[in-house]
Amino acid sequence: MDLNLNRADYLQVGVTSQKTMKLLPASRYRATQKVVVGDHDGVVMCFGMKKGEAVTVFKTLPGQKIARLELGGVLNTPQEKIFIAAGSEIRGFTKRGKQFLSFETNLTESIKAMHISGSDLFLSASYIYNHYCDCKDQHYYLSGDKINDVICLPVERVLHDVPVLACQDRVLRVLQGSDVMYEIEVPGPPTVLALHNGNGGDSGEDLLFGTSDGKLGLIQITTSKPIHKWEIRNEKKRGGILCIDSFDIVGDGVKDLLVGRDDGMVEVYSFDNANEPVLRFDQTLSESVTSIQGGCVGKDGYDEIVVSTYSGWVTGLTTEPIHKESGPGEELKINQEMQNKISSLRSELEHLQYKVLQEREKYQQSSQSSKAKSAVPSFSVNDKFTLNKDDASYSLILEVQMAIDNVLIQSDVPIDLLDVDKNSAVVSFSSCDSESNDNFLLATYRCQANTTRLELKIRSIEGQYGTLQAYVTPRIQPKTCQVRQYLIKPLSLHQRTHFIDHDRPMNTLTLTGQFSFAELHSWVVFCLPEVPEKTPAGECVTFYFQNTFLDTQLESTYRKGEGVFKSDNISTISILKDVLSKEATRRKINLNISYEINEVSVKHTLKLIHPKLEYQLLLAKKVQLIDALKELQVHEGNTNFLIPEYRCILEEADHLQEEYKKQPAHLERLYGMITDLFIDKFKFKGTNVKTKVPLLLEILDSYDQNALIAFFDAA
Repeated sequence: MDLNLNRADYLQVGVTSQKTMKLLPASRYRATQKVVVGDHDGVVMCFGMKKGEAVTVFKTLPGQKIARLELGGVLNTPQEKIFIAAGSEIRGFTKRGKQFLSFETNLTESIKAMHISGSDLFLSASYIYNHYCDCKDQHYYLSGDKINDVICLPVERVLHDVPVLACQDRVLRVLQGSDVMYEIEVPGPPTVLALHNGNGGDSGEDLLFGTSDGKLGLIQITTSKPIHKWEIRNEKKRGGILCIDSFDIVGDGVKDLLVGRDDGMVEVYSFDNANEPVLRFDQTLSESVTSIQGGCVGKDGYDEIVVSTYSGWVTGLTTEPIHKESGPGEELKINQEMQNKISSLRSELEHLQYKVLQEREKYQQSSQSSKAKSAVPSFSVNDKFTLNKDDASYSLILEVQMAIDNVLIQSDVPIDLLDVDKNSAVVSFSSCDSESNDNFLLATYRCQANTTRLELKIRSIEGQYGTLQAYVTPRIQPKTCQVRQYLIKPLSLHQRTHFIDHDRPMNTLTLTGQFSFAELHSWVVFCLPEVPEKTPAGECVTFYFQNTFLDTQLESTYRKGEGVFKSDNISTISILKDVLSKEATRRKINLNISYEINEVSVKHTLKLIHPKLEYQLLLAKKVQLIDALKELQVHEGNTNFLIPEYRCILEEADHLQEEYKKQPAHLERLYGMITDLFIDKFKFKGTNVKTKVPLLLEILDSYDQNALIAFFDAA
């Protein structure tokens, strides 16, 4: 059965956060439901649809930004009480809009995530988790990394509280009271948690998770150890997951999985006979999907997927057909309804145009007055700067509540801008004078009309660090711009991991001196991505990292007065040594630095680079041959005389050229890494080998792995 859903935009509120829209329970089976949504203006709005128009049930006054909205009530009864989290306060409303609760928590940070189960309230700020029962403090936990979401298994089914925290360090932490029962590593930073089927599945223990790099999975949370049931890898390179719901939209009696992503993608997964998810439907909206729910809003008897987007649109993807089969009388009625709607929209549009004209004239007159005051219009920017493990590049996503006019990208470090298929903006580059003003990149993206979201891909070079700046200008008057800054860190291509191979040949860097645990942690934060800014609890900490480009690894263990860094790549140790000694000098801290170099690690790193280098050299050779082979094909009229290898190159010409174009300077980057490895190896021995670099480059041009290893050994 094919799933056909038609889009219907209901209304627009202010900018919304993740999980701030819900459908109130229906009064009867497949009856229309009310929608309740909270926005950044602090307004809670509840509305229903009547004759195709949105009718407000209640609307609160503006206040603090609403970070979460959940439904609650007595267990095993319809969950129709509305709870919102704003700042450090929880407020509760009835379905008619009467406020019955105002609870000021003892959290010093703003609430980021919330879950409600009967009289139990589970809250998390950036690093702090709190459990309240009847507004009384029960349990508390301080997390080692940022908490993105919190949920609790259904207490009516598992018979005790089992809260689960989704943490930025790729870990789900299952709690028992104020302690961690166990940790579950997931394949990406988890951004959202949801109960499978809305109730935890057959056992009540099934938990769905979505990650910021677009992966989706199901885990059974048992009392002893977790059971990983299935996982969907993000092979289509879609956006991060922001919201999940379970609802039978297909109508086969089995609940489907509804997924909303930060690139505007809405997906529906059905389950096959083996209970594995299968993609049944997808549709792209123009902005991130912050909340998703299945239900019935537009018309009785027609199921739909209701979503809220970043800029505040509440939209339905409904099973109600656009073109209805009807008798002659009904057709006339539909036409009359449509005409009334069109004339109402026309008069509303004329009224708005007149109002805009009036305000513009008013502004022009006031600007000519001697007492004129000009105010900069404010706008909200939703940005995300993340490292992609698959291609060792950074994704910069910029989303604005109104249409973007242009975005200027400026960098004081050498970086490459990579092509993004979804990006329709026109890019132009300006020449830079990197010697006098540290400008390595100036690029302007001019967006097409109504573009509210822009995605860029950036690849940096390890060892070169600084700041990337994005100047975002929307299409509003008077012209205004917001600047966003992103740090390119010295070891920018390293990603946090929880396990490393301890059998690899490791080089060691040891620092000792009169520095505190917090000072050394701040240096590690400066050097490496994905490290929590908050100093970890305890006296000592160990972090593991993996280089997403080369697969080399790094282990860092440090405490007050001592830091030990181990890596199978000499260049990683060299970068750390240079940066940490520079930071210590800047802060006037005396450092004692010692190192142990393992000669075997050089050969090991070259072997890790080998398959990538061989592939890129082969790709470059194939691309160079394409034009000559095409000329031969035109001249001879066929390709039968060519050897199979050349025929294959011609057949795959478009694919090869596209791949080569997507990876600018890939080969040069590998050459640079091998050159750095060569220089760093001898730098630790006190020898300067920069004069031998041209000879190294000659060997790389006629690449042979054994010859390269022999050159490293002989130099």
